[in-house]
Amino acid sequence: MTAAPLSRVLVTGGAGFIGSNLVRMLVDEAGAQVLCVDKLTYAGNLDSLADLKHPERHTFSKTDVCDRASLREAFSRYRPEAVFHLAAESHVDRSIDAPGVFIETNVVGTFSLLEEARIYWQSLGDDAKKRFRFIGVSTDEVYGSLGEEGLFTESSRYDPSSPYSASKASADHLVRAYRRTYGLPTIVTNCSNNYGPRQFPEKLIPLTITNAASGKPLPVYGRGENIRDWIYVTDHVEALWTVANKGRVGHTYNIGGDQERRNIEVVKTICEQLESVYPAAKNPALRRTRYEDLIAYVPDRPGHDYRYALDTSKIERELGFSPQESFDSGIRKTIDWYLQNSRWVDETLKRAHQMMQRN
Repeated sequence: MTAAPLSRVLVTGGAGFIGSNLVRMLVDEAGAQVLCVDKLTYAGNLDSLADLKHPERHTFSKTDVCDRASLREAFSRYRPEAVFHLAAESHVDRSIDAPGVFIETNVVGTFSLLEEARIYWQSLGDDAKKRFRFIGVSTDEVYGSLGEEGLFTESSRYDPSSPYSASKASADHLVRAYRRTYGLPTIVTNCSNNYGPRQFPEKLIPLTITNAASGKPLPVYGRGENIRDWIYVTDHVEALWTVANKGRVGHTYNIGGDQERRNIEVVKTICEQLESVYPAAKNPALRRTRYEDLIAYVPDRPGHDYRYALDTSKIERELGFSPQESFDSGIRKTIDWYLQNSRWVDETLKRAHQMMQRN
């Protein structure tokens, strides 16, 4: 008999980009009860959860994953069947300028959460212990850089290049160690670049869309030749739910979109699609006749990995998951969302600026 889907879930980083999309899917589609734990840093935004269809299934707790006392209280009060750990500092550029906060949140925070999850899990009865899952949500950047050919598999050697990817690699090792040492039922997922609604506008795709719509330069590192695999965020969160319910404890699953693009191709695709829905000639913020005229090549960042690409055959073969969105269809949906939600963008950037000024 197939086990019933998990129904009580704790999501860390649930007000962030991927986290908020996961919470929305769990609450509105999967029918789960969700405790969303988030520190609400500059990239966390409760507005991303403001229009849940079933808010009665959602509880929010402003909690730092490094705060073990608050985490312990959350486990004791909410009694989750699963944990999705997404709370993380995630911007590579920021990790180069200020690596300390990445070590604190991504490494110490993961340790703190694992410790409290272990204590909680060890207090459960046998059936509840078997049902419990801890999903460590990670990135393909932990594997390092590829050349023009090849794919990262779940057994590829870790070779991180930035403080960000090194901190995520450390977190992955901790998650696996807690399985091997204590028996905690953990699974690690490594995902390619996400895009879609509610992503903080410092990342390439939302930055390009919002800058282009405002007539601002579109910065591209080097000559834009670096290659990334892209997955639409709703495909990613569907994969996470599939892994939690069907994945094998102690295993790793790569989650990718099988949609490789050079960075300059991504930017030019956005410019082309923008022209069809909001022609530059009709945009009062522009003095140019084409969005592509806004492209501005800037010096490359240190340690910029050339290419990431994932072998996703394991999750497709074992769990039956494959992404539904193509890059072109996902980009069109993303452009439409940002054009229709300029208030969300403005308020998010304003709040983030105020937080950074205070800090």
